Amino acid sequence: MSAVISEPMPFIRPMRADDLDDVMRVENAAYAHPWSAGIVRDCLRVGYSCWVCELGEELVAHVVMSIAAGEAHLLNLCVDPAWQSRGLGRRLLRRTLRVAKERNTDTVFLEVRESNASARQLYESEGFCEIGRRTQYYPADRNGREDALVYARALL
Repeated sequence: MSAVISEPMPFIRPMRADDLDDVMRVENAAYAHPWSAGIVRDCLRVGYSCWVCELGEELVAHVVMSIAAGEAHLLNLCVDPAWQSRGLGRRLLRRTLRVAKERNTDTVFLEVRESNASARQLYESEGFCEIGRRTQYYPADRNGREDALVYARALL
């Protein structure tokens, strides 16, 4: 009889300053054009809603959202490529939506790369609708810039 090996349960908690090295490891693994450590540090410093997901002792994902004037803006949702397609991004997204609702937010906005089909599918499956486009918003390797699609979701 063989032993069954199970993965640890995801644990979501607020991001701390001492998570920065692990957050940057995930950013650099997931994105060709990652955020800098300074940007993440500034988001923590100004009080944005920043969360991490841990599996056991390993930090594997993070999310950053700003909230002001009844609106929230999902700025970054990042999952280590080794852990993608396992529902961790969805868990983090749902956590941020709950936080936004608790803070009396009416609408959540985000931008997503036009080429990021898996992220677009996630957002659409969670009730986000495309409302616009930002031309040449993201840096890209092939053509220099890539459009962002703007999504929104009302929180009722």
